[in-house]
Amino acid sequence: MKLLNALNALSVNKETAAPDSLKTPWTDRVNPGHVWEEYPRPQMVRDSYINLNGLWHYAIRGISAPGPRGSWDGKILVPFSPESMLSGVMRQLKPGQVLHYGRRFTLPRIPKARRLLLHFGAVDERCRVCVNGHEAGRHQGGYLPFTFDITVLVHPGHNTLTVSCLDDSDTGCHTRGKQMLKRGGIFYTAQSGIWQTVWMEWVPDIYVENIRLTPEYDRGRLHCRITLNQPSPDALFHVTASAEGETVAELSTVSSDFSLDIPDFLPWTPEAPYLYDLKIELCLPDKAQKRTVTDCVASYFAMRCFSVERDAEGIARLCLNHVPYFHNGVLDQGYWPDGLYTAPCDEAFIHDILTMKKAGFNMLRKHCKLEPLRWYYHCDRLGMLVWQDMPNGGSSYDMLRICYLPTLIPSRGIRDRELPAATGRTSPAGRQEWYRQTRETIAHLYSCPCIASWVLFNEGWGQFDTARATDFVRGLDPTRTLDQASGWFDHRGGDMRSVHNYFRRLTCPERNTPCLDRAGTRPEDTPSPNRCGMRAAVISEYGGLALPMSGHTATGQSFGYRSLTSQEDFRERFSALLSQICHLAGQGLSAAVYTQVSDIEDEVNGILTYDRIINKLD
Repeated sequence: MKLLNALNALSVNKETAAPDSLKTPWTDRVNPGHVWEEYPRPQMVRDSYINLNGLWHYAIRGISAPGPRGSWDGKILVPFSPESMLSGVMRQLKPGQVLHYGRRFTLPRIPKARRLLLHFGAVDERCRVCVNGHEAGRHQGGYLPFTFDITVLVHPGHNTLTVSCLDDSDTGCHTRGKQMLKRGGIFYTAQSGIWQTVWMEWVPDIYVENIRLTPEYDRGRLHCRITLNQPSPDALFHVTASAEGETVAELSTVSSDFSLDIPDFLPWTPEAPYLYDLKIELCLPDKAQKRTVTDCVASYFAMRCFSVERDAEGIARLCLNHVPYFHNGVLDQGYWPDGLYTAPCDEAFIHDILTMKKAGFNMLRKHCKLEPLRWYYHCDRLGMLVWQDMPNGGSSYDMLRICYLPTLIPSRGIRDRELPAATGRTSPAGRQEWYRQTRETIAHLYSCPCIASWVLFNEGWGQFDTARATDFVRGLDPTRTLDQASGWFDHRGGDMRSVHNYFRRLTCPERNTPCLDRAGTRPEDTPSPNRCGMRAAVISEYGGLALPMSGHTATGQSFGYRSLTSQEDFRERFSALLSQICHLAGQGLSAAVYTQVSDIEDEVNGILTYDRIINKLD
């Protein structure tokens, strides 16, 4: 009966009022004049930084209606979405509507031989950007950053910037994560528009556009690949690695693809998250043919490696730096009652990460969402492994076939060719969008030391082409492990046998299952961190103990996988679950992910309340 009640709760999809306004400890500290001012890209830092967060004008109009033309609906605090409390708006953007933004910015002058780049951390889901009435560019994909060169569109003095956004949310086939217009149960309030930092920077005509850092742990060196905005045969790169202010390696090279020896390096682990500083200088000849530094980027890296290897008993294990390392994880969905997808401030990120570390976790599974780069930076420096989900998309899901029945009957599967109809991936454009955005996601986060694994699909949501998709991701990043299908619909690929278990006694999934990537070929046929040809056993979701705390809930609804009535009961059952996990680790379990960091709207199965006021383990 408990299982049937829980499944009924999963199907909640009713029109509900917006969640009550809960405040976090940081809500009242948000200052419209100083919001999210931290440098947004910690692995590519320049001196030039113009933050455009703050109060903008906004208007919501019909898709066929003209723009606001100076007649705005009011002010919105960027980078908070209009659905959130911190935006000051609290209005839902619906399909068929356009969210318009506008603001002015001032440039004292236009420097010679410099270019002005306009950056957006993320805009959900499609947008058109104009500067002084001229289109700067368009972008699609609500989780990924983008940049426009607006040099030719600006002038000294006042300039205008406008952004027009559309978002189909769950009514389309685009990437959406767990957002729904009719929120309820395990799906949450849809948000839209600008939800990460907007900023500008001045760069030289030829500049470093991207850096890709790969620690070659076994060789004791760092591989660097530098991309310029345009080819330059005269480019010379001067690279310096340092630790605590002391230079440990230095190199000058004309190659944009090179390795830097790091002698006697200190490995990165969650217990000792050692980071090295990296400075990259681009040197080009001036008119006198004397080389000068024209661009300088500050970054950081860590020396570590991830793999699957057999332990002393022959069991395939997830390894960190070639040593079996149990990933004791917790599901992190990154929702906030005041900011929805956007945390109120940098300190809130740090709070969640440190609180989970203090609770004994060494890994966060970032679930169906990407975060701003500052979140990954804090995981890097504080020492927290990350399993990164690809945010799910596709049209409507057949929840009976892909969620409820597999929960009841774990062995029930769907053949790969039947998946698209059930998982909402019948649209060829939607499938191509997954490949494009997955490529961009891995390129975007590739250099972050903390990311240990990519999670391709969760519980069949938008799953398709499973073997081909796994091979695709393996080719993009052969340095990290892959969870091909978290929950069920396993196709015997990737590096993990990954199951979800909320309702049954916890048991270790089948150990040492063969890793059959590329439609049945062994992983030795392609670069892979899997050194034994077998997959590690993981429980990628469990727990979900539901304990509503009076005065700290958002909706009045109570959803979870086992209802409790007191913190004492919560602590006892939580400890019992962890004892079971510890026992299973001895039997061959390599990782476990507890659900979850915090309550979210109807879900009250977090370790923290939604407002982050109460830690149920205290």
